[in-house]
Amino acid sequence: MSFLDAAAPVALAHRGFSPERLENSMAAFAAAVDLGFTYLETDVRATADGALVTFHDATLQRATDGIGAIADLPWSTVARARIAGVQPVPRLEEVLTAWPHVRLNIDVKHPAAVAPLVDLLASSPGASERVCVASFSERRRRAVLAGLRARGVRSVTSSAARAGVVRFLVAARAGARGAVLRRAVGADCLQVPERSGRVRVVTPALLAAAASARLPVHVWTVDDPGDMHRLLDLGVDGLVTDRADLLRDVLVQRGQWRAR
Repeated sequence: MSFLDAAAPVALAHRGFSPERLENSMAAFAAAVDLGFTYLETDVRATADGALVTFHDATLQRATDGIGAIADLPWSTVARARIAGVQPVPRLEEVLTAWPHVRLNIDVKHPAAVAPLVDLLASSPGASERVCVASFSERRRRAVLAGLRARGVRSVTSSAARAGVVRFLVAARAGARGAVLRRAVGADCLQVPERSGRVRVVTPALLAAAASARLPVHVWTVDDPGDMHRLLDLGVDGLVTDRADLLRDVLVQRGQWRAR
């Protein structure tokens, strides 16, 4: 198994699936898996004592009934918080072990999460082959990869950070293609929004350049079925969505849903 070995289009459940706003909870991940998803997107942060948790925000307040910055709190405190007042905050290790067939797209949200993530992936047999390391920060992405290489792990996939996407766009517009363009990015795939402000990021030209460099393009976060159809018609390699139910319906309609 490797993160990118599934046939396109890839369907990624953004923080799992939960209309009840139980994002990044075991219940949300289970709901996506029950729909047949084998790709989950999640975020990781580390507590003050190094526990690696699947959580998006820097603080507990928005998503849970707890208070405080995760980086400043011990795991014992974070463990008492409940997402939407209901679900506990999971540790990444729980998610990895609960569904051995599932691939995880992991957004590293804070520098403190780098070392615990390296430790977990390096010490869990087969885990590095199931994940894609992502981050808006090039420094964090590279730190995870360097840490894994130092532990003898070279099989992990990573998506381009913001700086890598910029390098791709600049090099592609200058005419770079194929291996030259792939080296400019320094990653294995592109995960981008369709638009950034007024700029349209996902275009036929971008997809053609990415295909020449063997860089799959996954678009986030797409929740409208019309947009899903349009982007799939354009030729994107994957979609990240909060509406796993709707994306599954779209792929079934198109004959592109594969029973997992």
